[in-house]
Amino acid sequence: MHLAYPAVLAALLFCTGLYGVLARRNAILVLMSVELMLNAVNLNLVAFDAWLSRAAEDTLHSGQALALFTIAVAAAEIGIGLAIVLAVYRNRGTSDIDRLRDTAEGHDLDDPDSDAPGRAIPAPAACEKAEATA
Repeated sequence: MHLAYPAVLAALLFCTGLYGVLARRNAILVLMSVELMLNAVNLNLVAFDAWLSRAAEDTLHSGQALALFTIAVAAAEIGIGLAIVLAVYRNRGTSDIDRLRDTAEGHDLDDPDSDAPGRAIPAPAACEKAEATA
């Protein structure tokens, strides 16, 4: 098989993942897009390793070893990333990256006197108290 086929497939996977990272607002979809980009890198590592080992009679297979290392790092990244997204969702009530970015910039979303109408998100405990008193 020619080297161009897996290289083109890897480029398509990487571009799809890059589009997902730049265009998505949901944090879980962003993590899935990062996984697509890492899989494109793995495909390139294995394809170039097979191509170079056939050309140079090399039996080291360092590309495949690097691909296994990348898979292990990606598994750890997705586990920690999902744990962080779940913790943020429990605290904030959303996994929308735009709203989380506004929170990080110092906008107080729980402040009813904020200058940005429609952006205030009530805390889950406050909603339960309001329903209990009604």
